[in-house]
Amino acid sequence: MAGPRVRFAPSPTGFFHVGSARSALFNWFVARQHADGVFILRIEDTDADRNREEWVDGIIAAMQWLGLDLDEGPFRQSDNHPAHERSVEQLIAGGYLYFCDCTGDDVAARKGDNKTPGYDGFCRDRHLERGPTTALRFTTPREGHTIVRDVIRGDVDFANATVDDFVVAKSSGAVLYALANVTDDRNDRISHVIRGEEHLSNAPKQIMLWEALNRVTQVDVPLAVYAHLPLLVNEQRKKLSKRKDPVATESYRDQGYLPEAFVNYLALLGWSPRGDEEIVPLSQLVEQFRLEDVSHSPAFFDVKKLAHMNGEYIRKLNPEDFLERSAPWVRPWSAEWRPTDQGPRWSESQFDEGLFARVAPLVQERITTFAEIAPMVEFFFLEEVIFDDAAFDKAIRSDVLAQTLLAVAIERFDEVDWDATSLHEATIEIGEAFGLALRKAQAPIRCAVTGSLVGPPLFESLELLGRSRTLQRLNDALARSSQ
Repeated sequence: MAGPRVRFAPSPTGFFHVGSARSALFNWFVARQHADGVFILRIEDTDADRNREEWVDGIIAAMQWLGLDLDEGPFRQSDNHPAHERSVEQLIAGGYLYFCDCTGDDVAARKGDNKTPGYDGFCRDRHLERGPTTALRFTTPREGHTIVRDVIRGDVDFANATVDDFVVAKSSGAVLYALANVTDDRNDRISHVIRGEEHLSNAPKQIMLWEALNRVTQVDVPLAVYAHLPLLVNEQRKKLSKRKDPVATESYRDQGYLPEAFVNYLALLGWSPRGDEEIVPLSQLVEQFRLEDVSHSPAFFDVKKLAHMNGEYIRKLNPEDFLERSAPWVRPWSAEWRPTDQGPRWSESQFDEGLFARVAPLVQERITTFAEIAPMVEFFFLEEVIFDDAAFDKAIRSDVLAQTLLAVAIERFDEVDWDATSLHEATIEIGEAFGLALRKAQAPIRCAVTGSLVGPPLFESLELLGRSRTLQRLNDALARSSQ
């Protein structure tokens, strides 16, 4: 048997949602499990009022970042309009469609107090002709049931009486989602339709259309296997909100998440590989993935867990790879890709490549995303320290003891051997003289030199910064504290 043919068919109406990324990934897994599997990208761009070209570019760029290589496409659904129109004419000729001139107000007026949703079938037997105000509706069977055989959810039974006579084409002639989607899936010989559970209610309509097209064309295209993926929810276990939750895949790229970490995390949303390990190589994810093992329960998109996993991936990078991956965030002028609204506050002339190579191991162990690098190391490359005012007030300005400690540190650091071990021992001695533990003693020194109370290991940083610049910053901070 031929391998699976799957498609990812997003609408370009916004940023690339993490739920869409998960759907694309699971489709890609199914295709990549077979040497002759085919993964297709079809941009469903027929909603001209909502589509924007930059969203198309965003979808393609995000998929490339995730490493979801294509076998066919990207195709535009709008290019398939002639095929959609043929489906309409074939279904009209077969008696499956009828013209309807009802407006929403007409239907509401006829229903009165009956609030049952859906169309009431008023035009089904009126035998209207095509006209400037007539849409086309599908004649849904009033008896029986349509069974959606879903790999994840089992058989889902829809009574045909609950499915109204849905519109397949507007009066303008524009073919709507249900029929356009089915036409393209049949023509592309799609074997598996893998998508979010929000599309489950569309499935009985699409099955009816698929089977009707098989009959009118006398071409028995096997119905695709359906798999509706579980909903992604936030910490409150509510559906991810585009307005309130961080759902744009592009934003994770721009924050410095590694694509392999992001893919690994997406794979765990509703499915898990064998064993207890969550950090799993891509080849193993592909090998072990099975649609029938995907849960139908909502999956929590946990940003904290994603960040932790990303940090684990970062720490596993070898030094050369870490330097290369950090380029867009530390030297964007030389990188092929630049993060949106991200980047260092130093200029190209201020950046010291050799110094950063020595600093890099200090920050690699402490960051969870690459966007955290620049704020953590900018004190190495900027002439003047940029202070966190709250940190400075807490650690130095409001603490007379801290100011006295800085004065002593200036004297002691002027004579100590300039290496991390000696600086560490000297700071311990200074702290003991004031009855302070090392953590308390080094806080004003760190703030004075770096502008913050958090950052890379202090004493290794001082060694790299050098005696002259360190003493200058301690003196400047002491002077600033009295202003």
